Amino acid sequence: MKYDEFAFFNQQLATMLRDGIPLEGALRRLCKEMRRGKLRNELQSLETDLAKGIPLSDAIAPRQLPELYKRMIIAGVKGGDLPGALTMLADYFHRRSNLWARMKGLMVYPVIVLFVALVLSCFLSYILGHFILNNFNELTNFYGRTFTTPVAVNLWTPPIVFGIALVLAITALIILPARRLLRWRLPAFKEASLAEVASVIWLLLKNGVPLNDALQLAEQLESGTRAQKEMAQWRQRLAGGHGKFSEIAVSNVASSGMVFPPLFVWTIAQAGEDLTSGFKRTAELYSARALYRTELFLYSALPCAILLVAALIISELQPVFRVLTMFITALSGGGGFWGD
Repeated sequence: MKYDEFAFFNQQLATMLRDGIPLEGALRRLCKEMRRGKLRNELQSLETDLAKGIPLSDAIAPRQLPELYKRMIIAGVKGGDLPGALTMLADYFHRRSNLWARMKGLMVYPVIVLFVALVLSCFLSYILGHFILNNFNELTNFYGRTFTTPVAVNLWTPPIVFGIALVLAITALIILPARRLLRWRLPAFKEASLAEVASVIWLLLKNGVPLNDALQLAEQLESGTRAQKEMAQWRQRLAGGHGKFSEIAVSNVASSGMVFPPLFVWTIAQAGEDLTSGFKRTAELYSARALYRTELFLYSALPCAILLVAALIISELQPVFRVLTMFITALSGGGGFWGD
């Protein structure tokens, strides 16, 4: 799903509902303007069910839409402010689209650099091995000697290393468990994930969803990650009678390897009983931290890439310089690499 398109759709839908247009009519008009795809099909099915008189809560349940979206729509209907819920969802998906677009750039850039390094190293290895070392062989044969230095094998060491690194990087991007593992371990991605969890819980609390239900949905969205286990512990302590968020989270942070860092817990706990504003501030804080780390990486990526290419060229030329030195030494009578 393209979250920027989804955000625009919800913003337009909220505006049309405020103008007094019925939900079915608003959906019908907006779907006509959307590009064909899965999202349009799901929304058209929702509009068809509503036109048949099916309640919104029942019509939206089977649709393949984000679970947070369905929960927020139902909460907005119950609270009597569906346009307000749609506006908050539009802001949420817009922020998420911007944040994760930068995160995707952060993931793709190293793959591009590794691919370019692999191609360049293969080209250099081929040129140096096929032309330069062959000329050395012809020259040594002219002197009636045998060239026995295994430099040609060494020339292909950098391409092999870059090839393995590229395969590992692509694997980490493609395989879902690997992505989930890295998302909660790499600094920028972890902070983006913390911001997303805080945003989800804030939206639900803002629309009147109880804390336990909000934590349960956030736990479901993080299924299979380290964060899921910790939020499950939060709900257990909440069910055990602990009312303050610092009491709910502090012991679990220490016991589960600090998936949610102390700053995350402290920022929420500082809001006291107003957990809604606490989660909102936490979402804003970690979103800003993730964007800062992303910008820092992207600004430093170009000089690092230049240094990598320079190191690659030096590593490729070093064996050739060594052979040339040995060749000159041997011609001058110092011995070296001549075979019998």
